[in-house]
Amino acid sequence: MTISRSEVERVANLARLAFGPDEIDSFTSQLNLILEYVRQLDELDTSGVDPTFHALELENVLRDDVVQMSLGQAEALANAPKAENDAFVVPKIII
Repeated sequence: MTISRSEVERVANLARLAFGPDEIDSFTSQLNLILEYVRQLDELDTSGVDPTFHALELENVLRDDVVQMSLGQAEALANAPKAENDAFVVPKIII
């Protein structure tokens, strides 16, 4: 599979990018070189290789969820610099 000049122009148009004719030609040849390099992977025998989702074996390091009591409204507002009508009062930032 190769990428044509019209496909590069279409993708550039969809991305709202403006390129000159020389740049379109350059991108077309560069993308085709990339595809040719990736196509070399098809020549490798990977029948004995297990599928890998990540190069490193990682484990989820998050703690287990534990149900516990949370702060009540009065406790949450107790240390607020300013509270009104059971809510935090913050400075207005939109004028």
